Amino acid sequence: MRIVIQRVKSASVDVNGSTVGKIQRGLLLLAGIHETDSKEEVDWCCRKIRKLRIFEDEDGKMNRSVTDIGGGLLVISQFTLYGNTQKGNRPSFIEAAKPDLAEPLYDYMVDTLKKDFDGLVETGTFGAMMDVSLINDGPVTLVMER
Repeated sequence: MRIVIQRVKSASVDVNGSTVGKIQRGLLLLAGIHETDSKEEVDWCCRKIRKLRIFEDEDGKMNRSVTDIGGGLLVISQFTLYGNTQKGNRPSFIEAAKPDLAEPLYDYMVDTLKKDFDGLVETGTFGAMMDVSLINDGPVTLVMER
């Protein structure tokens, strides 16, 4: 599993001109699912996301989690995170999980976050063309792999 984590002041996602997910301060999560991923990887990532200390405390140090600040999560599925650009000019997505595996794991991730996280959890639409808008805070952007 590969997740791009962006600390945001706000973020939203539109599908066909309508907003389907929106948060204020928190984390935008672009989630790519590998063909070998299982619930084990999802569980590990969800635990880590909730506890990751990337928000500043009163001394300006990254010492607070999204849970600590009462922030939100916007979770977007993004198979292109597994695009391989080593050969040729068109990326290969052979390592990305096919939709019949990826969608249930994405849904499981969202359900796990909603169950274990007290803040707002919003999503995009799996498999849809989405317009994602954000105001990156920092900017702080991390890549998590499991």
